[in-house]
Amino acid sequence: MGVALIGAVLSAVHHSEVIAHKTGEPYGTLILALSITIIEVSLIIAMMFDGHEGSEFIARDSVFATVMIVISGVIGLCIIVGGFKHHVISFHNEGTNSALAVLTALATFVLVMPMMTVSTPGPDFTTSQLAMAGIASFVLYAAFIFFQTVSHRDYFLPQAEDKKTDLTIHAVKPSHLKTTVSVLLLALSLVMVVGLAEALSPAIEAAVKAASAPRAVIGIAIAFLVLMPEGFAAVRAARANRLQSSLNLALGSALASIGLTIPVVAAVALFFNLPLSLGISALNMTLMYLAIFICALTLATGRTTLLQGAVLVIIFFEFMFLSLVP
Repeated sequence: MGVALIGAVLSAVHHSEVIAHKTGEPYGTLILALSITIIEVSLIIAMMFDGHEGSEFIARDSVFATVMIVISGVIGLCIIVGGFKHHVISFHNEGTNSALAVLTALATFVLVMPMMTVSTPGPDFTTSQLAMAGIASFVLYAAFIFFQTVSHRDYFLPQAEDKKTDLTIHAVKPSHLKTTVSVLLLALSLVMVVGLAEALSPAIEAAVKAASAPRAVIGIAIAFLVLMPEGFAAVRAARANRLQSSLNLALGSALASIGLTIPVVAAVALFFNLPLSLGISALNMTLMYLAIFICALTLATGRTTLLQGAVLVIIFFEFMFLSLVP
C-alpha cells in the first residue's frame, strides 16, 4: 500500500507539472495547491464524522502541521537543495512577502485567537466567532488569489535569470489533448492519494497508540501524506533553479490549508453540530511564530543561500521532536 501511495504521488507530481507548463505560473502551482486542499478537507471531514476520540482536534492539528511543515520543512529543504546546486538563488520577494503576511494573519485568526477569547474557555470559538473566523479566512484568501493571478501576477513569475538556466522554459508546450489527459490523470492520482491515505489512517492511529505518542501526531501524519505531491514537486523545482515555483507551491498550499480548509470544516461543524477546537498551545504558538519570523527574514531580500535553509530545517526538526515530546 505504501508503494502504491508513492506511485500515486509521483503520478500527481508529473501531471501537475504538465499542466503548469501549459498554463504557466502561477496557475499551474495554484491548481496543485487547490487539489491538495481538496484531499485535506476530505480526510479531515471523514475523520470528524467517524467521531473517534480526539476528532475535534483533527482539523487544528492537521492545519497547524501543514503550516509548520511548509514554512520550515518544505521551504527550508528547497533552499538547501537549490542553494547546494546553484549557490545563491533568487526570487520575487514582493510576492513571497505578501503571501507570508497573509499566512501570518490567517494563522493568527484561526489558531491563536481561540486561546485569547474569553467567551468560551479553552481552545474553542463560540458559534458566531467560528463563523466569523471562517468568513474572514475565506475573504482574505480570495483577496490573495486575486492579487496573485490578476492584479500583481508578475510578482509570482520566474525571474529572467531563472528562465535562462531552466531548460523547461524553452520546451515545447504540451498539446491540448495531452493537457486534458493530464488533468484527468491528476484528478485520478489525487483520488488515489486520498483513498490510500485514508486506508493507512487506522494503521497510523494504531501506531500512535502503540508508541504512546500524543494524538497530535495523527494530524502531522495526515499533513505529511497530503503534502507529499506538493513537497516533491517543490524540491524538484528548486533543484532546477526555479525557487519561485517552489515558493508558489509551498506558500500556496499553506494559505489554501487555512483559507479554504477552515471555512469548509467550520461550515460542516456548524451545520452538523460537530465539535471543533482550533486553538493551539503556547508551545506551538512559539514554534509557529519563530518559524514565520525566520522565514520572513529568509525571504525578505529576494536572494537566499543554503545556510538560511538549514536554519529553517532545524526549526522543522525541533517542531517534530517537541510534537513527540511536548
